[in-house]
Amino acid sequence: MARQDVLDKYHLVFNHDRAGRLVDAQEFRRLEFDRDRFTPELLDALLTGCSQTCSIEGDKLIVGHCYIERRLSPLNLYLQEAEPDAVRKAAIDYGQAIRDLAMRHIFAGDLLLKNFGVTRHGRVIFYDYDELCLVTECNFRRLPEAEDEMDEMRQGAWFYVGPNDIFPEQFVRFLGFRQDAREAFVKHHKDLMDPDYWIRLKRKLQSGDMPEVVPYQSKQWSEHAGPGHFVTPS
Repeated sequence: MARQDVLDKYHLVFNHDRAGRLVDAQEFRRLEFDRDRFTPELLDALLTGCSQTCSIEGDKLIVGHCYIERRLSPLNLYLQEAEPDAVRKAAIDYGQAIRDLAMRHIFAGDLLLKNFGVTRHGRVIFYDYDELCLVTECNFRRLPEAEDEMDEMRQGAWFYVGPNDIFPEQFVRFLGFRQDAREAFVKHHKDLMDPDYWIRLKRKLQSGDMPEVVPYQSKQWSEHAGPGHFVTPS
């Protein structure tokens, strides 16, 4: 992933329907900060790791280019700390966020919980754009069946995996859900782990038929209607 790739991802988001699920990022160029506001350790990290963007001019730290996003609670931490009912609701809304983005032609790419955040209103938002892409750029596949035990025992994938291949059946295995969150997610969004769901959606988008997404919903999730449905706002 090169710097220009990241810039291109943000440019895509800036010009795309966010469906209320992509964090609002503000782009800034040449920001000036007093150098003494930063610890030596942080200055060293910025000048070393971000040398293409950060520099020192006199007593100023110059940030040549950056994106500033609203503060969110990382979903992985939220699920560890929240009350059980809030955990269940966040897990359901996480699945709905993936679905809403997909219906607006966006595949989040890296679905790890740490790449999503929870707003102060309890809404799950995606904020890490590094691997974001269009749904039609993905090749959704079903996991091949192993021919023998040797295949199953291999450390890596025993079958060919292309650069754009996605295996929805594996989603929930790598997300790190605690048990109650996992159960809520699977109950309401089991179809997100079915390759056929994504293949049908991809074909629909390729034909120019883009499903409607309601960007806001009721704060009450107790009557959630299930996959692809929305509670009527009160």
